[in-house]
Amino acid sequence: MDSLEKQLICPICLEMFTKPVVILPCQHNLCRKCANDIFQSSNPYLPTRGGSVTSGGRFRCPSCRHEVVLDRHGVYGLQRNLLVENIIDMYKQEYISRPSPERKDDQPMCEIHGDEKINIYCLTCSVPTCSMCKVFGSHKDCEVAPLNSIYQTQKTELTDGISMMVGNNDRIQGIISQLEETCRTIEENGRRQKSNVCEKFDHLYAILEDRKSEMNLKVNAEQEEKLNYIRGLIRKYGDHLETMTKIMETGTQTLEEPEMAVFLQSSKPLFQKIAEASNTSHLERVERGYENMDLYSVSFKKECMALRNIDFARDDDDDDDEEEEDEDDVGIDVDGRAGQTASGDADPLGQLNETLPPLLPPQTLSARTPATSS
Repeated sequence: MDSLEKQLICPICLEMFTKPVVILPCQHNLCRKCANDIFQSSNPYLPTRGGSVTSGGRFRCPSCRHEVVLDRHGVYGLQRNLLVENIIDMYKQEYISRPSPERKDDQPMCEIHGDEKINIYCLTCSVPTCSMCKVFGSHKDCEVAPLNSIYQTQKTELTDGISMMVGNNDRIQGIISQLEETCRTIEENGRRQKSNVCEKFDHLYAILEDRKSEMNLKVNAEQEEKLNYIRGLIRKYGDHLETMTKIMETGTQTLEEPEMAVFLQSSKPLFQKIAEASNTSHLERVERGYENMDLYSVSFKKECMALRNIDFARDDDDDDDEEEEDEDDVGIDVDGRAGQTASGDADPLGQLNETLPPLLPPQTLSARTPATSS
């Protein structure tokens, strides 16, 4: 029966359940009065009618901290646990019908007067004592009160304190929930900002790749033009060399001619061909330094310094250019070209997009044909 009695104790008032007994959604039981007290401490600003809460709200179960949500009937909307009430009735009837055993150990005895029960409370010393101590002992000059009145008073204070702690626990639990939500928000914001930073840097990489391809195309165009010109000269000189070789073969054959008249007839046109072949004035010559491509050398010292100084946008930068806030985080405007930073200073990255010098002088190949040798 003692174990049964422990199961019938309310966790708030620490006494056996009083009717009506309500059952919470988490299957724990409370006295309706205790449930109402907890609810009022957790919801101090809800309107009441006749001392009872008549509107919806919520509180937490003192046993498992499960949140109990009430409808407009408040605590009176909770279901009664008739089974527990019947068990309490049966237990009380059984307990009353049993002969009360002598419970010597239940009533503490005075340490000074061993035969006297502790039955009064010393208000001056704040300790329970016996009547003999009040009359003859150390508490004869103290103010005392009946033990049961002090018991009820302190029990009520303890119940109120527990109810207040339950309400404080609910508030602390709410603060913890807000802090956990703040942690999740910080993590999400961090992920979003890291993604934004990566996107901006990818944009910058794309600009550099575009500029590199564009500049390489210009170098390739100059290279092909010069190579085609040189290859053309090689073909011209090759044709001239072949012509001279044929004249030399003709001359060698003429030298072997034994007839003087035949030799003299063929020597005159041969001398004319040798003179024409020896004249190379019509062949173009390459200017000194024509093969040089130093015109397309680049230097990124200023750009490297600007890249090393890349940082997050300052508040004053955002105020100066709010409309382009999203595009100017790394000093890049909407169309992807480097311009001025939000503070108005020249951005060294903008030099990447400046117009390069022309690949070749504006004159045509014929205009810049090298001087012929005399």
